[in-house]
Amino acid sequence: MQVVSISSLKGGVGKTSVTTGLASAALAAGIPTLVVDLDPHADATTALGVQPGDHLDIGRMLKSPRRARLADNVVGSSWTARVHSNGSGPAVLDVAVGSAYTGIYDRPDLGRRDLRRLSSVLAGAENYELVLVDCPPSLNGLTRMAWSASDKVALVAEPGLFSVAGTERTMRAIQLFRQEFAPNLTPAGIVANRVRSGSSEHTYRLAEMESMFGELLLSPRIPEQANWQQIQGAAHPVHHWPGDSAKSAAALFDSLLENLLAVGSGLRSRSPR
Repeated sequence: MQVVSISSLKGGVGKTSVTTGLASAALAAGIPTLVVDLDPHADATTALGVQPGDHLDIGRMLKSPRRARLADNVVGSSWTARVHSNGSGPAVLDVAVGSAYTGIYDRPDLGRRDLRRLSSVLAGAENYELVLVDCPPSLNGLTRMAWSASDKVALVAEPGLFSVAGTERTMRAIQLFRQEFAPNLTPAGIVANRVRSGSSEHTYRLAEMESMFGELLLSPRIPEQANWQQIQGAAHPVHHWPGDSAKSAAALFDSLLENLLAVGSGLRSRSPR
């Protein structure tokens, strides 16, 4: 099982969109996947078509991690029904539901014991090959808790001045966190998201990111997609949305997932950018 945190320091860069795009690719590939919605806004939960019910949300599981019974409280994404209706075989995409309750842990002063709470919860995740953790757009307690529980962390950035500067600060924060708390954590790389091909500013910032981060800048880049809000609003996987634009985006997320999972294994492909 690989646990991958999807993080950003700056909000509004499409971190949750990247998380759900990767979840859609994992579902299409038949990889049993759990999405942990650690963002108090719980947007990933909404996009994955999950309605709050009697299950414990991730915040309440974190409160009592040793008694959390993860397997009893995850909720299946409605996306799986769409996959089955298209004649595909069994598919698993579950969600540890997000809620505002997680906000009580989004503090800068969490001690080592609190940082291990998510790790304790995920000890019950042995039925999955992949866990994607959608982090809040900050470097406070929840993100650090996610990093403590993760094998890899991927950063999401737009090719803009403030986002690039924030990504550089986050990379430094990851290195410091590894030294103090998580020596086995691997920086999986940086996802350039919402790229506009006709923008001279984006072209300049992408070249800057390549110079600053080298091979840590993952491929492929994810272009800005006009209908992404419509896809998310319909709680629909991009792999099953009609139209050439969605098919192109789905193929990009397939390649991105492959490259992300291959980081550290020597299997990273040379996908076109």
